[in-house]
Amino acid sequence: MTDRGRVAADSLLTVLAPMVWGSTYLVTTEFLPPDRPFLAALTRALPAGILLLAITRALPHGVWWWRSLVLGTLNIGAFLYLLYVAAYLLPGGIAALVMTVQPVIVLLLGALLLGEAIRPIHLLACLLGAIGVALLVLGPEAALNPIGVLAGLAAACSMGTGIVLTKRWGRPEGVSLLGITGWQLTAGGLVLLPATLLVEELPPSITLANLGGFAYLGLIGALVAYALWFRGLERLPALAVSFLSFASPLTATLLGYLVLNETLTLAQGAGALTAIGAVLLVQFTARRPPQKDDPVMEPDQTPPESRLGDGRPVGERDARATRG
Repeated sequence: MTDRGRVAADSLLTVLAPMVWGSTYLVTTEFLPPDRPFLAALTRALPAGILLLAITRALPHGVWWWRSLVLGTLNIGAFLYLLYVAAYLLPGGIAALVMTVQPVIVLLLGALLLGEAIRPIHLLACLLGAIGVALLVLGPEAALNPIGVLAGLAAACSMGTGIVLTKRWGRPEGVSLLGITGWQLTAGGLVLLPATLLVEELPPSITLANLGGFAYLGLIGALVAYALWFRGLERLPALAVSFLSFASPLTATLLGYLVLNETLTLAQGAGALTAIGAVLLVQFTARRPPQKDDPVMEPDQTPPESRLGDGRPVGERDARATRG
C-alpha cells in the first residue's frame, strides 16, 4: 500500500472516534441524569480504564507514572468534565463550534514542541473548518452561555495540549495500545473521583435509560473511541488527527436531524461540505510518520527495484564499460 493509501486508511479508522464523540451531546441530554458533569465524566472514564488494566495487566513504570497522570488529565479527566459542562450549558452545535479552536492549539503547540512547520495551507484549513462548522450549527435561535463557552474553549485547549504531548512522548517499549489507553482512562477517572464525591450529589434514582447511556459512553465512547484515537495519533501527524475532530459536529448535526427531528438548511449543507473540505485538505497533504514495524533500509542497501536482473546495482555495468 502506498503512503497516501495508508494515510487514508488510518484516517478513516481514526475518524470513527470523533464520530462517536459527536453522539455525546445527544446521549447526555436525552439519557443521562441532568446537571451531573462530574458523574458523567467519571462513569465514562474510570470503569473503562479499570477494565483495560484488567485485560492488559500492565502498569506504568518510571516516568510513565507522571506522564500517564498528565496525559490522563488532559485527554480524559479535564477534557471530559469541561466537555460535559459545555454540553449541559450550550446547544450541542454551539459546543461543537467552540471546540473548533482545537486544531489551532495543535498547530501552534506542534510548531513549538514537535518542530512541525506552520504552512499556509494549514491556516487556510483552520479558517475553512471554523467557517464550515459555524454554518453548520449557528442559527437565529442560538444562545450563548458564557460559562459554557469558556468550558468549551478550555476543553479544546486541554485536548489540543494532550494531543501534542501524546505525539511527543509516544508509547513506551513493550506496552500495547490498549495498555496505555487504560493508563490514561484510569488516571483521568481517578482525577475526577474526589471532585465527584465532594462537589456533586448522586442522583436520587438511576433509570434504565441512564444505565444505557453510561454503558454506551463508557464502552464505546471511551474504551473503543480512545483506543482508535491514540492509534491514529501514533500513525498520523498530530494536526491531521486534530482536524478529524470536525467529524464530531457533523455527527451531532446529523443525529439531531435523524433522532430529534431537527431541520437541515442549505446553509448547513454548505457548512458540512466546507468542514469536510477542510479535513480532506489536511489529510491529502499529510505524510505518514515512520512506524516501528516499517522496513528499515540499511545505508548500503540498494532497493530491489534499483538492481539489474543478475543482482548487481544499476549503473555497475555502465561503470565497468567506461573503465574498459
